[in-house]
Amino acid sequence: QVQLVESGGGLVQAGGSLRLSCSASGFIFTINVMGWYRQTPGNQREMVATISSGGTTNYADSVKGRFTIDRNNAKTTVSLQMNNLKPEDTAIYYCSAVGPYVKWGQGTQVTVSA
Repeated sequence: QVQLVESGGGLVQAGGSLRLSCSASGFIFTINVMGWYRQTPGNQREMVATISSGGTTNYADSVKGRFTIDRNNAKTTVSLQMNNLKPEDTAIYYCSAVGPYVKWGQGTQVTVSA
């Protein structure tokens, strides 16, 4: 089993920055890809950024150049640095871990005011 704990959400003005972190514990050696997704009411959860065990990153077009995903050397913590935030970035952000399963964190609210 893998457990994910997120932190770092909050309220920020447009143009500001936030950093989200996700700490993984348990059978972390089984994780192939970690990432961040977001969801707004009435909409499907969408991919924001992912990073593979080999370090390959992938970003949604809407966040390219503004968000950066990275992880620590032990591959136990994945972070999302969000710069130049826009009101349309407002959502609940979920950390994910994919191995022979898909595991989600509890979600953290990010609110960007105009």
